[in-house]
Amino acid sequence: MRYISTRGGMAPAPFSDILLGGLAPDGGLTIPDAYPVLAPGELAGWRGLSYAGLAWAILRKFIDDIPAGDLRALIDKTYTADIFHSEAITPVTSLGDGVWLLGLSNGPTLAFKDIALQLLGNLFEYALLKTGGHLNILGATSGDTGSSAEYAMRGKRGIRVFMLSPHQKMSRFQTAQMFSLQDSNIFNIAIRGVFDDCQDAVKAASNDAEFKARYCIGTVNSINWARVAAQIVYYFKGWLAITDRDDQPVSFAIPSGNFGNICAGYIAKRMGLPIHRLILATNENNVLDEFFRTGIYRVRATDQVLHTSSPSMDISKASNFERFIFDLVDRDPERVRMLWQQIETQGFFDLSGSVHFQAIRDSGFVSGSSTHQDRIATIRRIYQDSGIIVDTHTADGIKVGLEFREEGIPLICAETALPTKFEESIFQALNRAPERPAGYEQLETLPQRFTLMDADVTQIKAFIAQHAA
Repeated sequence: MRYISTRGGMAPAPFSDILLGGLAPDGGLTIPDAYPVLAPGELAGWRGLSYAGLAWAILRKFIDDIPAGDLRALIDKTYTADIFHSEAITPVTSLGDGVWLLGLSNGPTLAFKDIALQLLGNLFEYALLKTGGHLNILGATSGDTGSSAEYAMRGKRGIRVFMLSPHQKMSRFQTAQMFSLQDSNIFNIAIRGVFDDCQDAVKAASNDAEFKARYCIGTVNSINWARVAAQIVYYFKGWLAITDRDDQPVSFAIPSGNFGNICAGYIAKRMGLPIHRLILATNENNVLDEFFRTGIYRVRATDQVLHTSSPSMDISKASNFERFIFDLVDRDPERVRMLWQQIETQGFFDLSGSVHFQAIRDSGFVSGSSTHQDRIATIRRIYQDSGIIVDTHTADGIKVGLEFREEGIPLICAETALPTKFEESIFQALNRAPERPAGYEQLETLPQRFTLMDADVTQIKAFIAQHAA
């Protein structure tokens, strides 16, 4: 397996060469030169595998330059009941009438991103131990990536984490979960602005080749291919959990802001998993929904990004989207570069009148959006019908998923976080707070440690230079 850049300026490279770097040297995203395709009967042979066993079967297709025994050991170390509080790792629960909830939020930070980032932390540590090197991770978060990354990297030798988040735009729980960490290798930077300002700063710093090389800058956002690869696994796990026929089509409903989670589902479908529809749900920041409905991808200015009750999706520039567009335009890097230049100059690109618009329809994607009142009503409905409390982002996914539900096609809705991370909305919906897992009862009362900054790349880089490993 070799990896190339969506913008065409990188020689094909093995997995280990792209693991630590994040963005490709030309500013594009790394992607396999071809997706592996399941052999006849291979999917049936995976029934009954543990989560770690399934992860091994899938990830070895994407990671072939780490010795097999070492990769298996890293996977086995990651996916344990001690870390994810369940032997299943991603348990599937019936919501009734052919609708299922894929539980992805049982890890250390109660969000789906733990599944990929716990593995990423172990992969990073393995790579650095091999070389004796060090890494300064620069990331941006709208709520969950930051804490998942920090909990995965805390205390790891040779690694420091610099995490940017939008000041006062996460839930109280999310903020406390990040800022209460006192580990000396964790640095939280609160940015005056929105998530897109944080993400833009990460990309700007990563595109400074001299700075990136001098300070060994790596990323943990979903621009890092290993994040996407690890998330492919739970699409297979969810499908295997509810089907008994190897050609049974299933649809997945996925809340999406940065396009990383649903991008993994798209790749699972390309590999041969019988996914009927990938149902993309947005909140009021509906840039991706607009694209899949109209073919127009129009980013929003900072002052147009709404602060919502599903804050992890308060995003208007979906950084992972470039991987899908690369495939959509027949893997033409020149076309990708042109489209992203149009974003820079005019704020949008338009494929509605192009030959690629039908390909959007043929890709299996459908989309919709959800409002605050929609998610409150959905939380209430799911609780009344099943006794299960879901968080606001998951509610967005369920709401849109049900709109596209089809007779005879099971619907799997991806859980993105536990409801305790968004207690204010849960209380509004149910007039009660969700139960907190043990150890999180007094989280918001813990001392918090962070640095407040403007969205100034020069200032951010100077801070990293001062505290780098």
